[in-house]
Amino acid sequence: MNRNPFLLFGVIVTLLGGCTLAPQYSKPVSPVPSDWPTGAAYQDTKTTASVPAAADLPWREFFTDGRLQELIGMALNNNRDLRLAVLNVERARAYYGVQRAELWPSVNAAGSGSRERVPADLSNTGSARTNERYDVKLGVSSWEIDFFGRIQSLKDKALEEYLATDQARRSAQILLISSIANAYLALAADREILKLAADTLRTREDAYRLIRKRFDLGLASELDLRQAQSQADAARGDAARSTQLTAQDENALSLLVGSPVPSALLPADLGSVSPPREISAGLSSELLLHRPDVLAAEHRLRAANANIGAARAAFFPRISLTAALGTASADLSGLFKGGSGTWSFLPVIAMPIFDARTWSAYDVTKVDREITVAQYEKAIQTAFREVADALAVQGTVNRQIAAQQSLVDAVAETYRLFLVRYNRGIDGYLGVLDAQRSLYGVQQGLVALHLARVANLVALYKVLGGGA
Repeated sequence: MNRNPFLLFGVIVTLLGGCTLAPQYSKPVSPVPSDWPTGAAYQDTKTTASVPAAADLPWREFFTDGRLQELIGMALNNNRDLRLAVLNVERARAYYGVQRAELWPSVNAAGSGSRERVPADLSNTGSARTNERYDVKLGVSSWEIDFFGRIQSLKDKALEEYLATDQARRSAQILLISSIANAYLALAADREILKLAADTLRTREDAYRLIRKRFDLGLASELDLRQAQSQADAARGDAARSTQLTAQDENALSLLVGSPVPSALLPADLGSVSPPREISAGLSSELLLHRPDVLAAEHRLRAANANIGAARAAFFPRISLTAALGTASADLSGLFKGGSGTWSFLPVIAMPIFDARTWSAYDVTKVDREITVAQYEKAIQTAFREVADALAVQGTVNRQIAAQQSLVDAVAETYRLFLVRYNRGIDGYLGVLDAQRSLYGVQQGLVALHLARVANLVALYKVLGGGA
């Protein structure tokens, strides 16, 4: 046994990993109600089991529009932000591998040779001589034996940080998918408004030309003419702004996709887009604990908990080992002859006596854990608020659309009646212009509400953790 100290390694390794000074982890109590909000704003929300939950619905099944599906697929391959998130996961995993390897010794092979001339007055033989030495060794250098779990705690911390980074990657993917869908829907709505602006411009220009003829014949006043002209000019400006917005929407979509978007994949208007599937928020808010951002916050909390164990271990001795086994000879040819074996065994125990930084570092880890607890609770509260807001929209948007549609019909009829009265000479053109302006505004509002309804489905899918 004395000739083979490496047999001690097996005994030492069995002691590794069995001791850690990290406090026992306990998940904080969720700081939000277990049930979703209720009230007048949530009457039409879908929380029944008959509608699928967002987390159980892959994005290809949630988004039913084929062109949108293709754009999302392109974005998942080309988007640079998502690519960075994936690379961050790879880096965190590699760092975890480095930290985990600290538990095991690094075994190195080394060979050396030396020649030294000793002068006669320093030689014990009284004559000058040349000393030679050749060594070949296999050994371990400064291997820390983790009796008190310092390295184990650091490894656990690195693992939790890796898992948190992976959840951040899932969050980035969900955000990208929802951003693509929102940009696609915004482009569809703006193109619909552009058509509405173009139709309004044609109507107002036709009216201006008609009133211009009536003015030339003395059948219309100059006031009517200038009012018609001002409305045509305003419509021309609206059409130009709508053209600008649609171009900017296309640019934003191309940036999210990560490559130019083929025109064949662009929507003509909001009505041409197949709406996403209806989804349910479920009966309990407990599902928020499975959102990627909440899971990432919990992994960071576990990492902070493990870091306390590493700080506690700093108060205990550190034991390191340097050992080597090999052969040595004064002649190169005698390295592997019998009797040339050599070994060395050097354990070192370092006991901390006084280091004020150790206590401060321990206090830092405890405060860090409290910070991560607050961040974890804030992540849950934010998630609850986001879902509640989306449910409030879901519970009221259909009523808003119905009211807006009724308003559009009423204003359209008002405009028709004013136009008839003007053509019969009963009223002036001012009533026609006011009704036309009102009709244009409420039509834009109706498009915005249809967009809000579909976009809220996307938002609800995102905040419930769908698309990962």
